[in-house]
Amino acid sequence: MTQLPFRLDLEPPFLIVKFENPQRTLGWSITKPGFCCTREVVWLEVRNADLTPHVDPVEFLKKRLASRGLSDAAAFMTSREIRRHHISQSRVGSVIATCLTTVGLTNGERIGARRGQNVLLPGTINTLVHVSRSLSAGAFVESVSIATQARTAAIMETNPHRGDPAITGTGTDCIVVAASEGNQLVSCAGLHTDLGEAIGAAVYEATYAGAMEWNAENCGDSRNSKTSEGAL
Repeated sequence: MTQLPFRLDLEPPFLIVKFENPQRTLGWSITKPGFCCTREVVWLEVRNADLTPHVDPVEFLKKRLASRGLSDAAAFMTSREIRRHHISQSRVGSVIATCLTTVGLTNGERIGARRGQNVLLPGTINTLVHVSRSLSAGAFVESVSIATQARTAAIMETNPHRGDPAITGTGTDCIVVAASEGNQLVSCAGLHTDLGEAIGAAVYEATYAGAMEWNAENCGDSRNSKTSEGAL
């Protein structure tokens, strides 16, 4: 793994990513959905008791961020212990993609077939992907698609219950793609490009490692975990 493109601070209940310069982002984090700009991406570890039915989760998160001086951050919430985050990095050609994720599958769902009951547990997959090239709007959208594919493939391939339909994610997953500002913008990020391959590899490896760890802890899954270079 080469040097990370950001500083990573583990300060429970916060996991804080800090970039030296503002980054353009696209995703659906709670605090900065859509196209935005930020220097910080933050995970907040929570428990069910923090988010009772009478608590507004957005206001709860904003107050916690403000208390730490992080009001301008793109932020996630997770019940996954933030010490159990995973990092993977992939270089293809001149492109480097770095993925940082936390994987909790309590709130698992399968695409197109929601559970019969209303499940609002805060188990989720929260993913940040940073790429070393500046992106056009279209390339941002395509990069989010590639990251989503990679996350889904990793979750399905680590399903410990082989007799059951595999979940494809959780009901509260979030993905943010970040890239620096620049004048020379990459116009596309398909699976056939260096950028698409790098994003896919980094997200797949980090998510795979996180899912295997979560399954081993919660499902008695004793299968050997695929080695992921750079996974923490």
